[in-house]
Amino acid sequence: MKTRKVLALLLAALLIVGLGACSSEPANTTPDTTEPQTSDTNETPDTSETQTPDTTETQTPDETETQTPDTSETEAKHYNIDICQLVQHDALDAATQGFIDTLTEKLGAENVTFENQNAQGDPNTCSTIINGFVSSEVDLIMANATAALQAAVAGTNTIPVLGTSITDYATALEIENWTGTVGGNVSGTSDLAPLASQAAMIQELFPDAETVGLLYCSAEANSLYQVGVVKAELEKLGYTCQEFGFSDSNDVASVTQNACDACDVIYIPTDNTAASNTELIANVTMPAGTPVVCGEAGLCKGCGVATLSISYYDLGVATGEMAYEILVNGADISTMPVQFAASSTKQYNEANCTALGITPPADYTPLA
Repeated sequence: MKTRKVLALLLAALLIVGLGACSSEPANTTPDTTEPQTSDTNETPDTSETQTPDTTETQTPDETETQTPDTSETEAKHYNIDICQLVQHDALDAATQGFIDTLTEKLGAENVTFENQNAQGDPNTCSTIINGFVSSEVDLIMANATAALQAAVAGTNTIPVLGTSITDYATALEIENWTGTVGGNVSGTSDLAPLASQAAMIQELFPDAETVGLLYCSAEANSLYQVGVVKAELEKLGYTCQEFGFSDSNDVASVTQNACDACDVIYIPTDNTAASNTELIANVTMPAGTPVVCGEAGLCKGCGVATLSISYYDLGVATGEMAYEILVNGADISTMPVQFAASSTKQYNEANCTALGITPPADYTPLA
């Protein structure tokens, strides 16, 4: 019995020693603990590599990409500008060219597109052209001559409309109590030359004449306006005046012949139908020996002897400058006064003057 107890005690002691040895092994895991710590410490370069590129890529490209497109969009603003010209002749052509040249220079050729359509003298075609412009939602419409302006005003009250080669806006648009501005979405430039000075020119060149024929298209409101003013001025100077109105190009020659038969001198205002038919007029007046004083240079080149004329190219330039102020600088078109030509020039048609034996005064310059 004693032997068994001794053996039992020995076995218990051995078990206790074994358990103690097992429990002491985890306490001696320093190498294991050190390796994970060393590994964590050595990951510092990885952390810096992760942070630095992320910070750079997030800030620099985002800021650059946000700013650059905004600037380029401002510089690349593109404008669509459409032009309706009533008819083709020197004066209106020059005004259109001055308008296009000015905006091309100011905006850059790559930033503006022009569509220039000619109505061939037909007011109804002007309306068709304008309606097409309005449907396209263009940025601005330039209306060259009265019928084109009237069509534009009837066609839109939102798109900016600038007229040019309009003698009197109040007459063209039937505005009462004219103050110098049209208002709404309309303004522009006027080709009104000093009509009293044109009447004085007739007296200067033809002091012995008695009767002056006023030749014009009765369908053009601004021609009627000019004839009324010049007639009053000529009557003040002692002349007898007779009006000769033609309705369209079909009766230009016959009406001109009537004027030559009845009058010593003929006056033609800035009339688009007459300007488109100068050859027909000259074929009647030159053989009849009847001198013609004209309201603008293009007419005078075709059938006249003298004119007190403005520069229609410069008029187009002024219209283009107004368009730039509206489109780029945000000018309020409703408050923009109608602008007039800065000056006028006495000019003469050398060939016609020579043929009719007329010697103009020294302050007249020959037409180019």
